Amino acid sequence: MLDNAVAVPPAPTPLLRSPSFVRLWTGTMASGVATWALPFILGLAVLDRSLSGVGLGVLLATRTVGFLAAVPVAGVLADRYSRRQTVLWSGLMAALAAPVMAMSLDRSLLVAAAAAFLTGAGQGACRPAFQALTAEVVAEPQRQKANAAITLAVRVTTLVAPTLTALLAVVVSTPVLLWGVGALWLAAALIPPAGNGSPEPSTTRPSILADFADGVREARRHRWFVAGLAALTAVIATGYSATFVVLPLVSRDRYGSEAVLAAAMTTYTIGALVGAMIIARWRPRAQGWSALAGLALYGLVPLSLLLPVHPAVIFAAYVLAGIGIELFNVPWFTATQREVEPTKLARVSSLDFLLSYGLAPVGLALIAPAIDQFGATAVLAVCAVVCFAAPAAAAMVPSSRGFTVRQEEPNA
Repeated sequence: MLDNAVAVPPAPTPLLRSPSFVRLWTGTMASGVATWALPFILGLAVLDRSLSGVGLGVLLATRTVGFLAAVPVAGVLADRYSRRQTVLWSGLMAALAAPVMAMSLDRSLLVAAAAAFLTGAGQGACRPAFQALTAEVVAEPQRQKANAAITLAVRVTTLVAPTLTALLAVVVSTPVLLWGVGALWLAAALIPPAGNGSPEPSTTRPSILADFADGVREARRHRWFVAGLAALTAVIATGYSATFVVLPLVSRDRYGSEAVLAAAMTTYTIGALVGAMIIARWRPRAQGWSALAGLALYGLVPLSLLLPVHPAVIFAAYVLAGIGIELFNVPWFTATQREVEPTKLARVSSLDFLLSYGLAPVGLALIAPAIDQFGATAVLAVCAVVCFAAPAAAAMVPSSRGFTVRQEEPNA
């Protein structure tokens, strides 16, 4: 008698039982915590008078310059050679820079600024490499859950880390905390696993610029990516920037307390945690449209700051914005890892970080003068409109419905 049973493929290993994913998750979280911790620790340095307010601004600015300089170069190198090696050298660069900054903080602003530049370069270099390494380590059916687990870990850390850092600052000095940042970067460099990808084959190596331009062409091939990146950049440059400038003023002038500022930022992180837990399991049919709708929720934040409402309304707006940003981020990263040519994934990811989060300081620099010129009410109103309109415009691109090139028109 013939056996007509159909062989059932084995179920994939649960992510938290996969040593490779656990190592990737740990390394990514270490880099995220180190990135978050540095500005907070430098702020503590201002409080203990080992750094001036001007010095704080210089160090944060040079870190941003380092980030912007390294992101496109690292995207090219991660595609040319090895994503794992790019993570290694970028993490080691930031790890070595942290103790230099600790030793020079109250001695030489120039040396500390150089160390901040290298820290920012390490941060910028590891971001596209980690994105591409995730696609090598995690199989496609599990990537959305993997991306959600990574962002969930980082959000939990940013929620509890300020309290822990403040407690540590009572018993250890700021330089010791900076050495701790270096240890986190060392963990980010050494812990992640090797991927299974191979560099882009090439008999000749074009220039860095030519290779990056090839990544831009790959990005432009995906209309959903171009539209979504434009929407994300618009929301960050307007909504994020305006609320970061206006929220402290509203907290102080309208409610007479900094408590509203602290509570709003906390509720945003709580919302992001909820969003990451939702999107780890939720698979909407029109995933791209759902993600863009989540991104548009940030428009509620400038609206809440615009109106004389009870603080609970502001907190609710921040919760919804936090949920929405993860409903966007996780499918966005997952779709990029799925749809982009694997040998060009790091370059496309570097373009993402360069234009969205990397250029956020430009929005911050422009918002304050705009508020002085036109008033906070007008600026917040415009920013709210942009936050709603930009994702809606991106959703008009046909392939944005599912964030997939399979919905592109022929010969696109």
